[in-house]
Amino acid sequence: MSAVGELTQMVSSRKKGGAKEKHPDNKSALVFMLPWLVGLLGITLIPMIASFALAFTDYSLLAPPEFVGLANIKEMISDTRLHNSLVVTFIYVFVGTPLQLVMALLLAVVLNQGIKGLAFYRSIFYLPSLLGGSVAIAILWRQMFGANGLINQVAGMIGFENLPGWVSNPDTALSTIILLHVWTFGSPMIIFLAGLRQIPEMYYEAASVDGASKVAQFFRITIPLLTPIIFFNVVLQVINAFQSFTQAFVVSGGTGGPSDSTMFYTLYLYQKGFTQFDMGYASAMAWLLLIIVAIFTAINFFVSKFWVFYDD
Repeated sequence: MSAVGELTQMVSSRKKGGAKEKHPDNKSALVFMLPWLVGLLGITLIPMIASFALAFTDYSLLAPPEFVGLANIKEMISDTRLHNSLVVTFIYVFVGTPLQLVMALLLAVVLNQGIKGLAFYRSIFYLPSLLGGSVAIAILWRQMFGANGLINQVAGMIGFENLPGWVSNPDTALSTIILLHVWTFGSPMIIFLAGLRQIPEMYYEAASVDGASKVAQFFRITIPLLTPIIFFNVVLQVINAFQSFTQAFVVSGGTGGPSDSTMFYTLYLYQKGFTQFDMGYASAMAWLLLIIVAIFTAINFFVSKFWVFYDD
């Protein structure tokens, strides 16, 4: 075969290949997506639709649901325990989340100084995020802050006397759970550390030449360039904090006590749905929580345009 013939055959084969590429076969992609689609429908969309319908019913799990219109919403307006659970949850979110992010950022800055064994320290500091939401850690936390717990024993060795049981005191019980939330700083810390690694070193070198101190460099260079990462962590951690449940359930023994001082909104929702079997009311509460989270997320996105700075 001549060179011209071989060239012609190659061009024609490429055209055929290109024609096939215009109509790719997506069956294999759909097969790989099938588990996700099943989960989306069976675990998310269908239950959401069902809970929205149940929010307008009186449903006890033991009898067919009975349509009651807006009765659940009217009851929520006058429910003082629900109002208290919202206050407790707001305190937990708006005190615990900023403290957690400050701790995460400070440790990320320390780890970004080029210390030896960075991978080891990064793994150790990340562990609380993996374990902090577990039942085992919540039980350990309750024992540590009990009347005869480790915290009071150590404080007694220093000289303190007549210390209360921190988890059994209405004035301090919520603070112990907030402290547990702050302790789970590992996940945002890793994200902060990744963001710090992306800041060009030349900015700090130029600032040093101009005589800027480390503190000035932190507030004039690090914080502005890290605002997209801060915004991401704020949105993510606020959403997660609103959904916190295990810590309050285990530390309070499922009661939200003492005196409803640890009655998180999710814990009260659980009590309504699975203890009192008022599933219609619990469904209405779930949708109220969704609306609250959506509102605060929208506020975060709206306010972000005033303080978040991007490269463009």
